[in-house]
Order: sequence, then structure tokens, then C-alpha cells
Amino acid sequence: MTRTEPHAGQRADSPIRIILVDDQELVRAGFRMVLDAQPDMRVVGEAADGLAAIDLARRLHADVMIMDARMPRLDGVEATRRIRQDGDLPRVLMLTTFDLDEYAFAALKAGASGFLLKDVPPDELLFAIRAVHSGDSVVAPSTTRRLIDQFAALLPDGDQAESARLAELTEREREVLILVAQGLSNAETAQRLFVSEATVKTHVGRVLAKLGLRDRVQAVVYAYEHGLVRAGQHP
Repeated sequence: MTRTEPHAGQRADSPIRIILVDDQELVRAGFRMVLDAQPDMRVVGEAADGLAAIDLARRLHADVMIMDARMPRLDGVEATRRIRQDGDLPRVLMLTTFDLDEYAFAALKAGASGFLLKDVPPDELLFAIRAVHSGDSVVAPSTTRRLIDQFAALLPDGDQAESARLAELTEREREVLILVAQGLSNAETAQRLFVSEATVKTHVGRVLAKLGLRDRVQAVVYAYEHGLVRAGQHP
């Protein structure tokens, strides 16, 4: 089942266009009530499985897709992977049933911009949607670190091509990447390196650009994949 609204061209002040993906109609209805009540948000489509979600992502000009992890026909993780391969939008916010669920980690690997528990309070859901829309991750560094600590054994080794890209980082950029992967915020990293927070933001941006990563979450995963940080290693 899918439900859509036509796209009429977005202006800078247009509401955030959202697609809801969950196999339970009542869950979608509950989210829709909360989101449509916001002046800066509009639900433009609904889908009940991953295949329908991919179709909507290609047909609608949505900004954010709220995706359930477990669904029939195609789960949310594989759907997210395919959607992210198609382009930058929509950004995917994955919903999971249990904290530290393996689906949450897999979702980050697949390209999701973050994840939340399905019973998240409405104000946290709204904050997360706005954060994802602005290009940020909604996974706190410490939460990301806990996830990777639990599932680090599942990470593959980096290949030679990736090792070459890693070698392009300057010594300072490498230091910043390691601290980010260990869960430090920009402010904490700046304090540790005796530089300004703006300088850290610049370094993080360069790291993401050189390694072809989208956000801090992917940077953390990358650092663990390539042995810069090990599970259980904290600052």
C-alpha cells in the first residue's frame, strides 16, 4: 500500500517533505497526526514495505524518509541501501524496536542518517527530523560508539583503495577523525587539540570530503573499519 501527494515545486521556506514507511497502518497514522500538525512539516507519502518505499523515493521529491527496520517483502536496511545509492535525498531516519538492535548498526552502514526507537517521544522525533533535514546525524557520538563496540566483530577489513584514500589525510585530520570516532564532540575535540571549534569543524568537513563520507556517523564506522579505533577504546 502506498499513499502519495503530488510535488508542486519547493521554495526555500517550504515545509519538510516526509515519507512514512511502516507495515503497520496505525503506526503510520500516529506519526502522520504528529507531523502534519507541525507548520514546517508535511507527510507526502506512505508505504508499507521496502519495495514501495524505493518506488516512492524515486517518484517523490521528499526530504526525509522515516523507515521501519523490519518489514515484509524488503526490510528497511536493504531499502535504505538502494535509496541512498540513487542520490542524496531523501535522507533516511531508521526506526528500531530495541536499543542497540543489529538493524540499527546495519542501517548506519547502509547510509541512514540516524536511528530512533519506535516509541520515541514526539518532541524527540520532531527534533530528529529537523536535524536530518539540515544534514546532521541524529545519532549521538556516544551512542554510535556503543553500537560499534557491540558489533565491531561484524566489520569487514578495509581494502587497498580505501587505505590509499586514508593516506591522503593530514596528520591533524587523522587526529580529528580518531577523536570523532572515539565519541568526542567538536567542542571536546577542540579542547583536546588546543584549537578552536570552528577549526575542528573545518577539519571534519575535509575528512568527510577526502574519504567520500556523508556525515560523522559514517566517519565513525570508517575509522573502526580501517583500524584507527578499536572496540572498547575510549578517550
